[in-house]
Amino acid sequence: MQQKRKLSLSIFLISSFLISLGACGSEDTSSLNEDGEAPPAAAEDVREITHPLGTTVIEGTPERIVTLYQGATDAANALGIVPVGAVESWEEAPVYEYLRPELENMAIVGVETQPNVEEIAKLEPDLIVASHIRHEEIYEQLSQIAPTVVNETIYDFKESLQLLADATNNEEKAEEILSAWDERVADFQTKIKEKLGDEWPINAAVLNFRADHARIYVTGFAGSILQELGFTSSEQQLALNEDIIMLNDKESIPDMNADVFYVFYYDSDPAVQQAFEEWTSHPLWDSLDAVKKDQVYIVDEVIWNLAGGVQAANLMLDDIYDRFDLEK
Repeated sequence: MQQKRKLSLSIFLISSFLISLGACGSEDTSSLNEDGEAPPAAAEDVREITHPLGTTVIEGTPERIVTLYQGATDAANALGIVPVGAVESWEEAPVYEYLRPELENMAIVGVETQPNVEEIAKLEPDLIVASHIRHEEIYEQLSQIAPTVVNETIYDFKESLQLLADATNNEEKAEEILSAWDERVADFQTKIKEKLGDEWPINAAVLNFRADHARIYVTGFAGSILQELGFTSSEQQLALNEDIIMLNDKESIPDMNADVFYVFYYDSDPAVQQAFEEWTSHPLWDSLDAVKKDQVYIVDEVIWNLAGGVQAANLMLDDIYDRFDLEK
């Protein structure tokens, strides 16, 4: 009898061991690392964003976002984000027309050069997007309200988009947007070469007229995009080594020379309108290549200069396609 009990006990123990072994063998190992070890428990999503004014720690995915320069507002909208607040647009206030369908009811927190810190605080944001050039002096105040990230410039639309994406867990969406942009740039370069042949590349100049002077934008938002597309600047303009060339008298009109001009000015200001007419009626104006080739184009200042975002960049590229009668 005792032998039977021992035999039964042995069979039970062996069966239990085999069952236990089988259970261990069927355990889900998909979460193990390369060393076969289980990773530590998932921590809360925490990211560190390094920018020109420091490093900002962001926990989770921000949902209440305030944008303090135009390019950031454009970028947020491109990522499908509706900011709870933004600074007023330079023209077409309070929001540029091309952004209104999604952002019409957004709160306005002052102007880009002087945001209203109190109004920002009232919105209880969990992320503020600012720029170094505009907001360095109030960065500490902003950081006390909410985590604040800062872009170096206000016109580099790719950097603005990437900053927003990194801060809001939208990296994949930003990558899709920038990949689509690169494809459009390549498409334009192919088609413009086919159209112009050996004439390509050609010189282009972005001109702006003010009441008391004129400007050539060599870089900046529009100038940088033209460079990326393959347009060049004249040797004379490059030799000056300036991002913006200031022309204070009409005797300097020859410095503008290029094969094509893209011109914007504040046509609602009578003084600016008069200055534009005076500059373009001067005898030296008729000697410029773009004038002789009838390639002087008045462009939308919002799209070509003021908006500064990835959506504006695409609208600007649309305009260039149309000017050269290329299929988009």
